[in-house]
Amino acid sequence: MAKKPKLSVRQKRQVQDNRKKRIDKHHVTPDANLGEQISGRVVGRFGKHANVECLADRAVHKCHIRRTIESVVCGDHVLFRPSISAEERDRGVIEIVQDRKTTLTRPDFYDGVKPVAANIDQILVVSSIVPTLSCHIIDRYLVACEAVSIPAIIIINKIELLSDEDRDYVNEMMEIYTDIGYRVILTSCETGEGIDELSAFLSEKVSVFVGQSGVGKSSIVNQLLPDAQEVVGEVSGNSGLGQHTTTTAKLLKFKHGGDLIDSPGVREFGLWHLPTEQITSGFIEFRYYLGGCKFSDCTHGADPGCLIREAVVAGKITEDRYESYHKIIESNDENRPAHATT
Repeated sequence: MAKKPKLSVRQKRQVQDNRKKRIDKHHVTPDANLGEQISGRVVGRFGKHANVECLADRAVHKCHIRRTIESVVCGDHVLFRPSISAEERDRGVIEIVQDRKTTLTRPDFYDGVKPVAANIDQILVVSSIVPTLSCHIIDRYLVACEAVSIPAIIIINKIELLSDEDRDYVNEMMEIYTDIGYRVILTSCETGEGIDELSAFLSEKVSVFVGQSGVGKSSIVNQLLPDAQEVVGEVSGNSGLGQHTTTTAKLLKFKHGGDLIDSPGVREFGLWHLPTEQITSGFIEFRYYLGGCKFSDCTHGADPGCLIREAVVAGKITEDRYESYHKIIESNDENRPAHATT
């Protein structure tokens, strides 16, 4: 697929002028097959099209996306013109994307930072006992959540597979996160444990699941919303990795209020687009010490006078989180594309 050409300053100004005109419903391009411009929310995105729910009557319309719109994701509030044609193949048109309150993004090797979902109240970071419970991967997701300033809840799924001894160990691991202010919920789609507790935190909010494939995101959705009928995959016996089951992003509604954006899972959540300083502040327990190190360019390693390292030695910051931080920094240096800048 050919990349979109970069716009000149003049072209960008023209796009903005057209955007302002389309916000005003009196300034629309004439089209006999389209109705008046109305407000809606994107509840599904697939290819070059999107499903838009009209805010007035909750009807869902299939829509094309104007070429001048840079991106459209689930959760976007938009102005659109529904199709009034009798032809099933005819679709409405999204005219403009309203300013986003929050945006969950992830980096793309070729296209830079790409939005995943919009206007989110909280992010559910899902991990599980299988294929493996990795605190380092949880840390990567938490840094990504902190980078976009969206609160995170940690979900540990498939706990029915734990022995009593193993469960005690997992609880001890999760204390690292509860002690610094994150909420952790243990869930099982087999026994139903934790599902009601999780459901209570989803009420009246727009949430999104993130996590590696195979951790059971779709299974949890089916527990919370039995009518969703999400396709559930198995963990590969060859690779030990989860199989991708969710292929399109969609917004699902709870009967008692609240929405859930279910987006395609990713096995790795790259952070190479973030500057080192933002990754450091993404470890929330580090923030108290930032700016107090002896040297302004402190790498928070063996540097003399490093307050973060001193806090680790004093037991105020866990060794596990400290090591995870340096793993992220090292992997960023190794994996950052040559064309990317920080």
